[in-house]
Amino acid sequence: MNIGWYINRLRRMSVPEIGYRARKTLQSRLESRGVGVAETIPQPNIVASAGSWAHPAADIDKDKYIAAAERILRGKLSIFALDDVEVGFPPRWNRDYRTGKDAPLAFGKLLNYRDENLVGDIKYLWEPNRHLHLVTLAQAYYLSKDKRYLDGLQQALSSWFDQCPYNKGPNWTSALELAIRLINWSVIWKLVGGVDSPLFEGVGGRDFKTTWIASIYRHMHFIAGYFSRYSSANNHLIGEAAGLLVGSLQWPYWRECLGWRGVATRILEEEAVKQVTEDGVDREQTTAYQQFVFEFLLTAGLAARAAGSDFSSRYWQRLERMAEFILAVRDAGGNVPMIGDADDGFVTRLDPAPQFDPFRSMLATAAILFGRSDFQQAAGAVDERNLWLFGEQGKQDFAMAKTASSQPKRSQFPEAGYFVLSHREGTEDEIKIVVDAGPLGYSAIAAHGHADALAFTLSCGGAEILVDPGTYAYHTQKKWRDYFRGTSAHNTVRVDRQDQSVIGGNFMWMQHANAHCTKFVDSAQQGEFEGWHDGYVRLPDSVKHRRNLRLDGESLHLQVVDELECNASHSVEQFWHFAENVAVRIDGHRAFAEIPGWQVRFDFDQAFASPLLVRGDETRPLGWVSRRFDVKQPTVTIVCSADISGSSTFTTRVSFRQLR
Repeated sequence: MNIGWYINRLRRMSVPEIGYRARKTLQSRLESRGVGVAETIPQPNIVASAGSWAHPAADIDKDKYIAAAERILRGKLSIFALDDVEVGFPPRWNRDYRTGKDAPLAFGKLLNYRDENLVGDIKYLWEPNRHLHLVTLAQAYYLSKDKRYLDGLQQALSSWFDQCPYNKGPNWTSALELAIRLINWSVIWKLVGGVDSPLFEGVGGRDFKTTWIASIYRHMHFIAGYFSRYSSANNHLIGEAAGLLVGSLQWPYWRECLGWRGVATRILEEEAVKQVTEDGVDREQTTAYQQFVFEFLLTAGLAARAAGSDFSSRYWQRLERMAEFILAVRDAGGNVPMIGDADDGFVTRLDPAPQFDPFRSMLATAAILFGRSDFQQAAGAVDERNLWLFGEQGKQDFAMAKTASSQPKRSQFPEAGYFVLSHREGTEDEIKIVVDAGPLGYSAIAAHGHADALAFTLSCGGAEILVDPGTYAYHTQKKWRDYFRGTSAHNTVRVDRQDQSVIGGNFMWMQHANAHCTKFVDSAQQGEFEGWHDGYVRLPDSVKHRRNLRLDGESLHLQVVDELECNASHSVEQFWHFAENVAVRIDGHRAFAEIPGWQVRFDFDQAFASPLLVRGDETRPLGWVSRRFDVKQPTVTIVCSADISGSSTFTTRVSFRQLR
């Protein structure tokens, strides 16, 4: 990592944070010399642990889990862009299978996991080490009682303990990764029978249990001393606390567990309110992390309830409102806009099916928890993930929600900055627009935010027309990382070929555009949004971008007015990103976008130069969509550009026609 990144990182820290990080660095160096680490494990007092928060139910597709488990035993895993890659069984746990690079077993907290020359792509290395796939082996054993899956679990975990010694290597660097692994271990532990599992029979089994329990203690000790704080206290802190809480409840074998439980509970209570807005949106401004954070909060909440305690009503209210947000932005076809960063992250993967829909599952969970028919209707059916979580009772609660009350669907989330314009919502005639006028992201670095102020997505009849193209890359491929979170990758306006906010690193922004809504009318006949952002006020000649969207439900027209307030000359670009299955053609200053059943016509302002259609341009880059982490495919982007001298206004008219 170059010196510029460190300088930028320091600039985004407060004085107290700099002091805190200096102390943590000193602590890490002392730990590398054996000071303050958990080399000696206190004698565990094996007592009854909390009740299970995983309740397997009937109607589970047994064959699906057995087939998935067999692939794992054959050494096949799917890791992001690598589908059914040969990793062997057990795999090499310190290897990035994308590059074939093996990370060194240096002291974990001092290992620079961001250096791809040293560790490869750390995302590919970490993903199998979360042990989501080992839960699948435990599920297959639970459903079949076939000892091969039990033996496979023991072999895989034993190899992990051997290859990933305490405090050494990339799997002892991030407290979040340890927390996720700990949560998945808790599911495995329950499914194989807990302390009385056949896994632990005989001398070899007893030794294995001793080794596993020692690693569990070390995981909790590590997390408790290494929480993400200050500008890094985003979803990581919530995940770390959730892992520590689950661990201390599942294995309350040491006197420290009571204190760890208290600390974790306090953090979760505070952060659920701090990191999720009153209107139910994760402050990192990303729909993918909305699901990720919801899953952490849910897991912790269910674990606490199973232990006979519970979180506050305010905590659970945040989860309900998080589901309300997804319900609001999800279109009739089940599509959720890919706002902000996404890395395909899951806390657990209780349903191994590739087509698993986390947002539909989230709504099914909300129907069970909160007994609301709107969530139940949107989910359609209770899925297998929820059958594992709630069992037969969950199935009954989901069915009962059908006749329960619901809340009026919300169309505005002013604190988070999202607004929904729609016509005939929830039907095959639906037109749905989601507008982004929120903050860049959370905290000083806004790590997972995108420069997307005043961007919007559009779907018709439950099919996407205009999309947010996604994320694609994280720690590596800087050109693509910068593109997908930059302004040109969003349906908004760019000035002087600069992003609205200033990038300082892969997960850091130096200057943040501020966006605001000044008018919102939610009407079936004529809905309207108006807002502005100040991202280009920083230019030598200040530019303020205002945008007005007016959806006329009677004439089926959308008018988009972009106003640039400035005094001098600037170049202006307007971007329109289409879903990959939309057929797009340009005729002069007019474009036609077609999907089965719909034609959408765009009449661009004559002040623009001839619109340019771009598809899959590697050099610029432009014309791409990423539905999965590290996977991209070409799509159509239209660029309208103009050179202006002083304040200017551009009007785009969008007409909708259903093809019967």
